Amino acid sequence: MPEPSGNSHDAADISVDVLIVGAGFSGICMGIKLLEAGVKNFLIIEKSEDLGGTWYENRYPGCACDVPAHLYSFSFDRNPNWTRMFAGQQEIWQYLKSCVERYGLGPYLRFKTRFCEAAWDEAAGHWRIATSHVSRDNGNFSKTVRIRARVLISGMGALHVPHYPEIPGIERFCGPSFHSAAWPSEVDLGAKTVAVIGTGASAIQFIPHIAPRAGKLYIFQRTPPWIVPRLDFGIPEKWRERFRRMPGLTWIIRKFLFFALEWRVLSFLGDRVVRGHVEKIARNHLESSVSDPRLRAALTPRYQIGCKRILLSDDFYPAFRRRNVELVTDRIAEIRERSVVTQDSVERPVDVLIYGTGFHVTEQFIGMKLFGRGGLEIHDAWRNGLSAYLGVSVSGFPNFFILLGPNTGLGHNSVVLMIEAQVRYVIKCLRLMRERNIGAMEVRAESQQHFAANLRDHMARTVWQSGGCRSWYQDTHTGENTALWPGSVIDYMRKMRSVAASEYVLRPAPPTG
Repeated sequence: MPEPSGNSHDAADISVDVLIVGAGFSGICMGIKLLEAGVKNFLIIEKSEDLGGTWYENRYPGCACDVPAHLYSFSFDRNPNWTRMFAGQQEIWQYLKSCVERYGLGPYLRFKTRFCEAAWDEAAGHWRIATSHVSRDNGNFSKTVRIRARVLISGMGALHVPHYPEIPGIERFCGPSFHSAAWPSEVDLGAKTVAVIGTGASAIQFIPHIAPRAGKLYIFQRTPPWIVPRLDFGIPEKWRERFRRMPGLTWIIRKFLFFALEWRVLSFLGDRVVRGHVEKIARNHLESSVSDPRLRAALTPRYQIGCKRILLSDDFYPAFRRRNVELVTDRIAEIRERSVVTQDSVERPVDVLIYGTGFHVTEQFIGMKLFGRGGLEIHDAWRNGLSAYLGVSVSGFPNFFILLGPNTGLGHNSVVLMIEAQVRYVIKCLRLMRERNIGAMEVRAESQQHFAANLRDHMARTVWQSGGCRSWYQDTHTGENTALWPGSVIDYMRKMRSVAASEYVLRPAPPTG
């Protein structure tokens, strides 16, 4: 871990040039590129006990990525050893651990350190951060660790705070109950009656794995998702050997996968031909997998494909062929001590309750405080909806950058591509600050407003706003899609190629000494 500078006037325990919050794909990529740029006085803090972010936290049965592994990885560290086209959680986690080891990032990581609060010190030109560090393995107490950083970078992402449905009596249930993101290793589902609430991206992965083990499995579905075939397969050792001998092959495969996925954005942006083609694939998949007309009707979405996240699965629909699996489409009225009651007054006894209900995506910095210039708190700045210039910078918050911030998620391609583009942009910002002796860099309010207006204009023409559904892409208060980028990855990369200094207020660094 970097040594404290020892000259803090605000009693900081640690003083660094750059503090990165989160040790998932974003934080690891940022750390690697800082080292490559010659910046070594930085620290990465992570609330969990190990690195990996969502790929450490999510360990439910069947957890895997829905983007091909050769593309869901760093362009500068192509892995020839992927064993499947769509890698599982363990393999992705091990890949990230190998990246940390290969690039010497280990000494810059500090685990079990939760970001709590940060405040911009205008006079000193740095951030004052308070973190909570769990000091004992059993986590029975913690101590506050104060950090001073000239630059603060959020690599927390959006898929780390589980969302629980608002159902009356949810706290009354007496049996084991948990979210898919906190799957207990000791849970025994053998011969138990299990209820799964939700049929989103996580649920369709773990349901086929728990269905053979459960005595009875109720799947409570509110809105059916569009599902296309996953077409997953194992990568033979002979091909992995070829990838190791000829690294250029992984580059070719990566390029092929990129363009094969990139065209799908047209279905989101109003191209009816592409959208119709994708919908036909999904309908054929459902019809070939489910023969029962009534069940097939219940699993058929009533909104335009792409309005919600399009899911990939080869084994979700076949799970309904099992006699112990039952789809329930009636809304849940309440949860009791040992049962779930639907609005048709049917009470179903349940031993184990599993929530596959996703995450708080459009509500960032939950349980945290971030005070910018003049004491502006970021939740107040975002009172009318999440917004950030290029998804990276927020007016009123100098020397603060967000990786995978508002409107930079993807529904069609690998989000790692967006992370790398943002990391390159932040490195350019830091280089600009160093070359011009800039102490504080803050995006202009008008630049952020202009960017947000352009986003809304592009978003209005997408299926996300006109597809006839509500999704986790949308802000719960405004209804606007604040999660996804309304364009291609190529378009975003072009916008991130250079830093327009005119879009920022640049304040010179104070004289040293």
